[in-house]
Amino acid sequence: MKKITEGTAALYTALLIVVTFIIRLFIAAYTGLGIGEAYYFRGALHLDLSYFDQPPLFFWLGGLSIKVFGLTNLGIRFPSVLLFAGTSWLLYLVTKKLFNAKAGFWAVLVMNLSAVFTVPIACWFQPDAPLMFFWLLSTYVIVDVLSITDEGRTKRGAGQVYLLWILVGICMGLATLSKYHVIFLFAGVFIFVSANKNQRHWLRHPGPYIAMLITLVIAFPVLYWNYKNNWVSFVFQGSRAGSSGGLHPVWFLRSIGGQCLWLLPWFWFPLVKQLIVSFKKRTLSQSYSFLFWTAILPLVFFTTVTLWSDLQYHFHWQAPGYMMLFMPLGYAIDKSLSDPQKARGTKRWLVFSALFTIITIGVLCIDEVTGFWQSYGPKWVVSLVDKTPEAKKNEIDPTIQGVDYDDILTRFQKEGWMNNNKIFVGATRWWLTGKVDWVLKGQKDIICFNDDPRNLAFLVDPNKVVGEDAIIIDQGSPASVNNDVKPFFDSVKQLPDIAIIRNGREELHLQVYYCTHFHVPATPREDLPLYHQLTGRPPFGK
Repeated sequence: MKKITEGTAALYTALLIVVTFIIRLFIAAYTGLGIGEAYYFRGALHLDLSYFDQPPLFFWLGGLSIKVFGLTNLGIRFPSVLLFAGTSWLLYLVTKKLFNAKAGFWAVLVMNLSAVFTVPIACWFQPDAPLMFFWLLSTYVIVDVLSITDEGRTKRGAGQVYLLWILVGICMGLATLSKYHVIFLFAGVFIFVSANKNQRHWLRHPGPYIAMLITLVIAFPVLYWNYKNNWVSFVFQGSRAGSSGGLHPVWFLRSIGGQCLWLLPWFWFPLVKQLIVSFKKRTLSQSYSFLFWTAILPLVFFTTVTLWSDLQYHFHWQAPGYMMLFMPLGYAIDKSLSDPQKARGTKRWLVFSALFTIITIGVLCIDEVTGFWQSYGPKWVVSLVDKTPEAKKNEIDPTIQGVDYDDILTRFQKEGWMNNNKIFVGATRWWLTGKVDWVLKGQKDIICFNDDPRNLAFLVDPNKVVGEDAIIIDQGSPASVNNDVKPFFDSVKQLPDIAIIRNGREELHLQVYYCTHFHVPATPREDLPLYHQLTGRPPFGK
């Protein structure tokens, strides 16, 4: 392992970013879209001021990217790959400011090796990539304007100070357009300033308030869209933290275990240790104090609410907090490598981590493309990952969810449905609707027949397809077809399944229904947003 010095840290960081950027371009191009990505796809085609479950920036970037690079996997994912390269460089710059350049390199390295960051955040079409970039860009400017170093305050003219606060407002505004998580950065910086006597003068300075005003102006599209739609996005996201009745310690433990696995245990424990170190040093060091307050809030909030709210498997929601802890971890690695007694063990830990991530990501990507695990891998591993009855019964490899369901398009072309302008498409779950929509590249109007259509309820007006026939796709839930599909049609006829084939092997079967004459049901269905729309009301709310 080459020795990293203050003089070479920037060069090696840049090389690391370039290499990982190129690798991620291949991953983005040659692996299929996951269920979340495919679900979000329609939003990139239908640009709006904001959306049901996320602010608009990543939709806007995805829409721009597919216009430039085409409607391909790489085309829609390219902004995420590019932004994460920028995020890595910003992590280096901020860590250099707070500690040193060597710490910056190690922080970037371990972040790129951690599971949740290296592909899900860095490659996938999700709001997390712009959030992380603009979160760190905001942090970079905030650290600069607040002079958060242990070396003392930087003297600046009044004009420079106001310019920096204007930049803070712009960056925070763009972060707000990325994901609602940014509220924790606002709160963390406020607590840091309030808790440190050397920073409290900013509470009386116009700069922070100018920044907040600029942030609100930039975030106006989100506020206006929600105002026009009964604040549905805020209600939806807020309801996720609501009580499900009583306390559920199992959910809490699942959240902690999930975070540990998503980050990889040999990173998670050192990161938690650095959170404790930052807490202990918060009164002695401006750097540690700032990192503690900007890390702790998303970590505590999204973990604590799992005691009463089932957040399921959203273990990445704490990621901004962990990202801040990579900085003190990078500094700890630098100190360990300078200690003869710790250097050898630290090097082995780094080499093991690099090999594990490279091999694991390689195996998963190859399996996603080829499905080799179904033929050569032990099935008990699959059962550990996917515990659904269908997966156990049919031994479904969960990586099939990351395969584009091209066989749907093949069937549509064979039957002539693609060229029939009087046929639209539907599905019985929001995630399945997204998978169908992506493989058809948005060429068909599509409707989710479910009480939880999410963003899809706002992207296609069902009134425009009244009277038309539909092809409905289902995956193992005939009760949903009977309850939520049949009332909207004169007749529903099941056709032969569509087999999703990977590398010559049938791995998944989707049920297909031909439905005639879409109409308003005779019996009211107030439980379905689709019914609300067909009767002239918003899909959610009054």
